[in-house]
Amino acid sequence: MASEYSDPGAGADLASAPAAGRTRKTAPGRASKRPRSAADRGKYPFVIGFLIVPLALYAVFVIWPFIQAIYYSFTDWTGLSPDFKMVGFDNYKKMFDDDTFWKSAQHSVTYVVLLPVVVLGIALFLSFMVNVGGRRRKGSAIAGVRGSSFYKIVYFFPQVLSIAIVALLFQFAYNPKTGALNSVLRGVGLDSVQPEWLGDPNLALWCIMAVLVWTQVGFFVVLFSAGMASIPSELYEAALLDGAGRFMTFFRLTLPLLWDTVQSGWVYMGILSLGAEAFAVVQIMSVGPGGPADSTTVLPLLVYQKAFGQGQAGYATTIGVALLVITLIFSGLVMRLGRRERLEF
Repeated sequence: MASEYSDPGAGADLASAPAAGRTRKTAPGRASKRPRSAADRGKYPFVIGFLIVPLALYAVFVIWPFIQAIYYSFTDWTGLSPDFKMVGFDNYKKMFDDDTFWKSAQHSVTYVVLLPVVVLGIALFLSFMVNVGGRRRKGSAIAGVRGSSFYKIVYFFPQVLSIAIVALLFQFAYNPKTGALNSVLRGVGLDSVQPEWLGDPNLALWCIMAVLVWTQVGFFVVLFSAGMASIPSELYEAALLDGAGRFMTFFRLTLPLLWDTVQSGWVYMGILSLGAEAFAVVQIMSVGPGGPADSTTVLPLLVYQKAFGQGQAGYATTIGVALLVITLIFSGLVMRLGRRERLEF
């Protein structure tokens, strides 16, 4: 028999307490918060500790120089004197009225449009032949051409050499009197065909472009070969069973699965065409440099000439800002036009 003096609030407490084995219901739209563990609380300081140093270095050595260049583009700084003054948009007006700038921009755009197409096209063909294009062998549905390992080394060899050494070697080869190219033409009886090569305004730009193609193809052959080696052989075997040839296999299987790598290579090759590689080859090989008659001048070379040759660092940074805009436009277009559904295997 229950005591008549029992606590009146005990029943309320028992009624309000959740039954054993039940979970407390939360209001609609509200999730119950899980208590943060010690590992969660220590994760963020650990990540921040690792990121703060590289981010600080990136800001100091990458972001800040960009900001400085944009600032100096509005000044008449000579690059040698600490004294300068703001000139507003005078440098930009001068740039738009400069025929040499437009000619250099035309050459740089030619490089950035043609070089990635030629280099990546040749690299894709060679890497496909090295990895997949050989005859079918016993015990293997797909195989590369014989000696494929040796070919990879040969293709990659130009990457081992300095770009300055490569430019000097080809400068000797293009020499119209003692160079290897005209010597070969004379050797086969074409004495009447003796081009000036780098001295011809109509040929100089294309001669330098050929050197850039030769130096860069090997890198992308190795890059694409690594991507093709990761594609399961079962996919190629299924394509062969369906009667697909090499042409169909490349465009319907290999290229779609390598598309992300090709797109990254396109951006990388475009930046090289607009940057240091093009500058180094033109500076060393061309007449002048930049000649003859400004037929090989590119924007990086023009920046160098204005800043260090003519003491117009403010105007040079203005051209550098234009080069930055062209690079960003090119990268954005490639990423935008090359966007497609990602295929995984």
